[in-house]
Amino acid sequence: MTSALWQIWVDTGGTFTDCIAISPEGAIGRVKVLSSSALRGRFVAPVGSRGLRIDGLPELPAGFFRGFGFRPLLGGSAADAAEIRAAGWDPGEKRLDLAVDRESIPALAAMHEGAACELLCPEEAPILAARIATGSPPGRPLPPLAMRLATTRGTNALLERKGAPVAFFVTEGFADLLAIGTQQRPDLFALAIEKPAPLYARVIEVAERLAADGSVLRPLDRDAALFGAREALAGGATSAAVALLHAYRNPCHERDLAAVLSEAGFSRVATSSELAPEIGFVPRAATAVVEAYLAPILGGYLERVSGALESSGDSSLLVMTSSGGLARADGFRAKDGLLSGPAGGVLGAAAAGRRSGFLRVLSFDMGGTSTDVARYDGDFELRFEHRVGDAHLVAPALAVETVAAGGGSICSLVDQQLGVGPESAGASPGPAAYGAGGPLTITDVNLLLGRLDPARFGIPIEPAAAERRIAEIARRLQSEPEPLLEGFLEIANERMADAIRRISIGRGYDPAEYALVAFGGAGAQHACAVAELLGISTVLVPEDASLLSARGLGIATVERFAVAQVLRPLDEIEGELAERFDRLAAEALAAVTAVAAEGVADVGAAEVRRRIVQLRFAGQETALAIEPQGSGRELGPELRARFFAAYRDLYGYAPEGRTLEVEALRVVVSAGGSGELQPAARPSRRREARPAGSRRARFGGAWREVEYFERSALLTGERFSGPCLIVEALSATVVEPGWTGWKDGAEALVLERGSAL
Repeated sequence: MTSALWQIWVDTGGTFTDCIAISPEGAIGRVKVLSSSALRGRFVAPVGSRGLRIDGLPELPAGFFRGFGFRPLLGGSAADAAEIRAAGWDPGEKRLDLAVDRESIPALAAMHEGAACELLCPEEAPILAARIATGSPPGRPLPPLAMRLATTRGTNALLERKGAPVAFFVTEGFADLLAIGTQQRPDLFALAIEKPAPLYARVIEVAERLAADGSVLRPLDRDAALFGAREALAGGATSAAVALLHAYRNPCHERDLAAVLSEAGFSRVATSSELAPEIGFVPRAATAVVEAYLAPILGGYLERVSGALESSGDSSLLVMTSSGGLARADGFRAKDGLLSGPAGGVLGAAAAGRRSGFLRVLSFDMGGTSTDVARYDGDFELRFEHRVGDAHLVAPALAVETVAAGGGSICSLVDQQLGVGPESAGASPGPAAYGAGGPLTITDVNLLLGRLDPARFGIPIEPAAAERRIAEIARRLQSEPEPLLEGFLEIANERMADAIRRISIGRGYDPAEYALVAFGGAGAQHACAVAELLGISTVLVPEDASLLSARGLGIATVERFAVAQVLRPLDEIEGELAERFDRLAAEALAAVTAVAAEGVADVGAAEVRRRIVQLRFAGQETALAIEPQGSGRELGPELRARFFAAYRDLYGYAPEGRTLEVEALRVVVSAGGSGELQPAARPSRRREARPAGSRRARFGGAWREVEYFERSALLTGERFSGPCLIVEALSATVVEPGWTGWKDGAEALVLERGSAL
């Protein structure tokens, strides 16, 4: 199959940016770069007065690095190194020409053979990945391409508190609304509660008031609002968040106030009635603040990415949302994309499971900064309110649980206790073994235990730097390094297993009934150990496991939600449900068509994928999402039966004789899907695989020689037994003792606990 465009699927994480590129002729390329837009290599020798011979860089055309920044990572630290511009690149000689004489910069003159160095691209990481994949040097247009992008840029800005300065405009008398919040304790038994600082820089009370039915009790005082806006702007605020009482019933005051604020000079104005037109003042207000806080950061990022595509002619950019759908970049909202990257991974894991014949899977995405887990059981579990860090959001999202345990999670010693995370070494400086002065991380631990091959990282690795870090901790505890390394692994594994418990056992599902789909750069290194903690007997490591979130982008659909607040008893409106669903479907179909009409997807394929009724007992706050299969008069009885069954599953009982209330109706429409994946044929015969060699690694508390297998050399049906390692270009699979596995017809590794094969 050929296409006139390159297909570029890019997932930008906290440490690495992963890219799958499909050429117009159908050839598939794979690229992995640091999310700091950096490429790393090793200094070999000087060439003349301005040249350096650099090893370990990708094979790229002549002149590719012109304009890149260059810095040596001397002494394991890049912090004091001067940045120098590259003037040229000769791939045949691996010669990098600089814009300055080498001897004029002390950091360059001091470089020795084997020293790590870094080339910094002036463009964003997704564009760097696209340039490497297509062989297009910076300064030249990219070929026409269709890019699909998932990014953690907004999530990282939120967690690191690096958003825009926000002024929060709220109904008079509610200045402390978000400071008080829901009054839920984050830790029920903590004696000292440390409340996080608000995301907004200042709060301005607005003279106005609506009644609960939306009628105007007190008109908006525009002059007072304008005065408050000017004060906030003078104080440094650049974005405004607006949340007025009962605006979900009548948005007139929020719209008028937004116009005043825009005229006053705010660059971004986020109104709660537009972002989350639903009951719930606190989550509505919090969503507006998050949008105002992150929109300038994420908007600027997407503008830089799309700006680089504009020169390439007929190119397009779609962005993954937290719910697993695609949205146009110019209509993308920050509050809808905080789980953008993890959502791509969940889609990829579900597709990989179906392809290998597993219809019930738990996705286990262990990247460099965090681990994301989710459950798939024929369809995706959705949440319409969720938390990311300190933020409470009203936005559809896949039910993803995130824990700060990834390959880059920092392994530390605090008060004589071992700890893993939540801090991460990120892309810069990265793990200790990256040679840039980073701390000990889980990646270093796996490397020092012999479970990773330093020659396969794709960037220069210094195991000695990791050895020095663990030696420091060992000296402080007067211990041998190996038990400490194993202790760090156990802590990380238990934290990740606990996250899976929350989305399985915590929701009434037995993880033992699911296959664990392991992916991300580090997932396959920990999957068997995590599965044992959960009683899971099957682990699936799909093809391109380290790039699966990027692959998930390729099967994503253009998707839109339509919602209607109802707040009426089911008995009163069950006859209206079909008509209400039809109106919502028409609204969502129109929104999908607006995107699909640009050639992104087949408009004719747009369809109503899900209908959701949020039901609860009258007087309760929390509703259950019920998806009916019938229509017309059948809806009422079916909804009651499904609600009571779901309530019993979740709470263990179901009260009788209580009125059911419809909180809201939702419709999901999607277009452009790739169709249902058929399971690959299972091998009829399995034979022993031939190892590529053996290496020293630590298993079961002892060092031993273990076999390793080249994944690319394994044939369908070939089997292996743990302990062993399956190695490949961008990852490695650790097969623990007591586990066996084989390669199936979908090119995935199927691992089973206690199986004799």
